[in-house]
Amino acid sequence: MARNGGQLVVDCLVALGAKRAFGVPGESYLAVLDAMHDRDMAFVNCRQEGGAAFMAAAHGKLTGQPGICMVTRGPGATNASIGVHTAMQDSAPMILLVGQIATDMREREAFQEVNYRAVFGTMAKWVTEIDHADRIPELVSRAWTVATTGRPGPVVLALPEDMLMAETDAAPVAGPLRVYPPEPAPAAVAETLELLASAKRPLILLGGAPWDPEASAALQRFAEASDIPVASSFRYQDQFDSRSPCFCGDAGVGMTAAMKGLIRDADMILALGIRFGENMTDGYTLLSVPDAAQKIVHVHVSDREIGKVYRPVLGIHASPERFAMALAGSVSGGWGAWREAARAAYLGFIDKAPAQPGPVDMVAVCAHLRTRLAGQELVLTNGAGNFTVWSSRFFRFEPGMRLLAPQSGSMGYGLPAAVAAKIERPGAVVICFAGDGDIQMTMQEMATARQAGAAVIVIVVNNGTYGTIRAHQEREFPARVSGTELVNPDFAALAQACGLHGETVSETGAFAEAFERALASPTGALLELIVDKEALTPYRTLTEIRESR
Repeated sequence: MARNGGQLVVDCLVALGAKRAFGVPGESYLAVLDAMHDRDMAFVNCRQEGGAAFMAAAHGKLTGQPGICMVTRGPGATNASIGVHTAMQDSAPMILLVGQIATDMREREAFQEVNYRAVFGTMAKWVTEIDHADRIPELVSRAWTVATTGRPGPVVLALPEDMLMAETDAAPVAGPLRVYPPEPAPAAVAETLELLASAKRPLILLGGAPWDPEASAALQRFAEASDIPVASSFRYQDQFDSRSPCFCGDAGVGMTAAMKGLIRDADMILALGIRFGENMTDGYTLLSVPDAAQKIVHVHVSDREIGKVYRPVLGIHASPERFAMALAGSVSGGWGAWREAARAAYLGFIDKAPAQPGPVDMVAVCAHLRTRLAGQELVLTNGAGNFTVWSSRFFRFEPGMRLLAPQSGSMGYGLPAAVAAKIERPGAVVICFAGDGDIQMTMQEMATARQAGAAVIVIVVNNGTYGTIRAHQEREFPARVSGTELVNPDFAALAQACGLHGETVSETGAFAEAFERALASPTGALLELIVDKEALTPYRTLTEIRESR
């Protein structure tokens, strides 16, 4: 059957399993938009391409299937680049489809012309342009496969507008490829168990998302039977049940002194699915590069990650989930005291945090949320800033709960991620934690949430400053505030203007009832929490940071 290129693109995406695309419409891919009119694929109409790309990246991280983002050429593509970078650092599958100038106008600096291979070449797993409509099935299928196999990540496909209008007799793909991830060799599992048995202070570090619940449960059984502490890498604490006596917290930005000590003092680290980034190694200081004092067994689905920074004593090219399933039984090494001390430090950080100065105490707010939301299907999201300590460190994740947060430290990710999560999981409670600076990066996507019927709850921690930068500023240039103060809009009023419930919480005691009203709102809600900039971190005030220099 003859169809144009735009129709064939959509038919291929639907066959591969795509249910929706996030984007901002553009004249360069009108044929694709027209094809979606008659096909079972929704278009989530976003307000800015950066927000759309964040939604696609978050969808990929949440589901393990590529998030589809559609944008127009030039400014649309460059606006979306923030989501591509985030998807790459998060190892999240994503496909960015970019409308492109007609093929007969190349190399003339035509209106909004961009060389996408040059712009995205170092940012994405693969970038190409589809010049002929007959090749759409081949290249769209390849994009889907590249995005989801090995270390998942983003792919960019440029679609010239004349190619999209061209007629073709090519048939759409029949469906996605079935690709089995590499199984761990039995000898590798056996050698890992031997290394663990001979260790005095073993540690399991896990990351990557989403872990299959069965694999996560298998790893938990092994860790608990063996009495080995487990820590998550940056932004992946939702992948292990925090109620387990083996869970000891996360290694990431601003990690606790106890976590640094746990990694530094370990003599053997079983690293499952992680990439050894700057944040989880405290700037590559906790482990020496390239040969760490700790014996490292690194299990990763991509061989390119093994030995990239640290040379393991044993590298295992295999699915971390399959490896966890293979760790049947237990090993014994008398590690109870080591594990108990690590667990106590994790619980102590949460439970012994002092009351915070200012109108709203975030320690009390998070304590209420932990109790109120226990046992529920929940997705928490956040962007970047000092405020993320509350959602990342003061919440305890159980099976059925997810955290969507950017390893790239990208401000503005939280709200778009929440919208994508609520669309995918309409029955879940979806809460975005945002700072007052962070939310203003993508605040317009509240209108997208309302239009899409995504009733998310946004908690804005408003302290009137770019908190992370202010903290660094006070350390390096004490009492010389420059460029970090914020004069903010009325966030609650903006939410109301978008059709959401909006409310300002000015004292701790008012939060519980305000949160119930937010939960009850059928259109979603925003709660603006007024906090003191002195309450910049749970254990050190802004003044203490300044005076400690």
